[in-house]
Amino acid sequence: MTVSSSRYAAKREGRSYTDESQDLGAAILHELGHVVETRELVDDDVGAIRDALEKLLGREDLDVVVFIGGTGFSSRDVTIEAVKPFFEKEVEGFGEIFRWLSFREIGAAAILSRAMMGVARGKAVMCLPGSPNAVRLALEFFVQALPHLIYIARS
Repeated sequence: MTVSSSRYAAKREGRSYTDESQDLGAAILHELGHVVETRELVDDDVGAIRDALEKLLGREDLDVVVFIGGTGFSSRDVTIEAVKPFFEKEVEGFGEIFRWLSFREIGAAAILSRAMMGVARGKAVMCLPGSPNAVRLALEFFVQALPHLIYIARS
C-alpha cells in the first residue's frame, strides 16, 4: 500500500500514474515467495490511512500490511501518526536497524526516516519510506524475520 497525495490525486482524477516503489515492493515479495493479496493507493490523510488499516486488519487472509511512503517530516507525512495507535507492540529493532543500514548507504540523511514496524491484531504492520531504495532495503532484509514475528504475535 502506498500513501502519496500526487499519485492519489492522479488516481482520483482518472489520470494514469505509476508507483515505482509499490511495484518494486510487490515484485520483491513475489520473488521471495510471498503472495501480494491487495494493493491500494491511499491519500495522505490520517483518517483515510486508519480506515484502510482497519479494513486490512480485519482480513483473515493477510499476515502483513505494508505502508509505503508518508514516513518523513513534511506536513503531509502522516503515516506514522495514523498507524502507530494500532500497535499492540512495536518492533523497535526494525526502525533502528533500518536506519543503520540506510546510514551505510546514504549517510546522515538516514536519520530523516521514521520507518517502523509493529504488531496489530496478530499481523505485522510495516511503515516504509517511499523511495524505491528504501523499499528494497527493508523488504529484502526484514522479510526473513516476518514468519517468526507473526508466529510469536499469534501465540
